[in-house]
Amino acid sequence: MIVLGIDPGTANTGYGVVKGDGLGLVSLVECGVIRTKPRDPLPARLHEIYEGVSELIARHQPDALSVEDVFYAKNVRTTVVLGHARGVVLLAGHQAGVDVHEIPPAEIKKAVVGTGAATKEQVQYMLTRLLKLKSVPQPSDAADGVAAALACLMTIRAPSLRDVRARSARS
Repeated sequence: MIVLGIDPGTANTGYGVVKGDGLGLVSLVECGVIRTKPRDPLPARLHEIYEGVSELIARHQPDALSVEDVFYAKNVRTTVVLGHARGVVLLAGHQAGVDVHEIPPAEIKKAVVGTGAATKEQVQYMLTRLLKLKSVPQPSDAADGVAAALACLMTIRAPSLRDVRARSARS
């Protein structure tokens, strides 16, 4: 199973493509960010995000799209603008016929680390362990996209992967 994970943002939309074999083996296929130009108007930035996600879907043909659900920022405008970015990501997935999952940040942390109160550093550490990486995916937006994909793979499609997390945490 292939999952495309997205950490939406209007400046940087992080993504990660993770593949699981159903037997507990997972691997990172690709990760990165879709960057938009800060001076571009919001509609142009949203178009870039939509096109970028659509291209990733066409290239990787994921079985599922995992999108980090809304978190409520202190600034209401930030929350609303983030909602626009999430909207175009959801639209791209739906139009491509991909199974779309929205996962709250605390559930992503819980799936990857074992606790919804995990720090960003703890999530990144577990990503390197679970995916057998030499270093944390960079930039952090990409790591967040990888975490969203891995959480979807571990909780929605392959609960047996929780055992992989538990073994990695102990070693």
